[in-house]
Amino acid sequence: MRGTGRRDTQPELRLRSALHRRGLRFLVDAVAEGANKRRRVDVLLRGARIAVFVDGCFWHACPEHGHLPMTNQQWWRRKLEGVVRRDRDTDLELAAAGWLVIRVWEHQDLDRAAGEIARLVRQRRGARRPRSARPH
Repeated sequence: MRGTGRRDTQPELRLRSALHRRGLRFLVDAVAEGANKRRRVDVLLRGARIAVFVDGCFWHACPEHGHLPMTNQQWWRRKLEGVVRRDRDTDLELAAAGWLVIRVWEHQDLDRAAGEIARLVRQRRGARRPRSARPH
């Protein structure tokens, strides 16, 4: 478990590649403006104010695939519950700062998730432009 990196996991790389193929540009492992500097976002789309997290099933206690190790279960339960609490706190903090938070599980269809994120980016960018600034 020590070998699990904080960033650039295979699911993150696949999602970022799918977003890039759709023409989206983004920041990686970045701090969202107006949010806690110690909480970093996996993929940050600044113009649309969208913060994307790619959550691993083990570390973020996926209800479908999450499990506790066989040894030291009480310690792991507390540890993983703390991670989930921090995730929810981060979601609330980012939302209060005007960000749309999207959480994608590592087991999800990442290409489909990228398509939905691209749709939300277009929607949020279009909603922010004044009527006269829209191209004809």
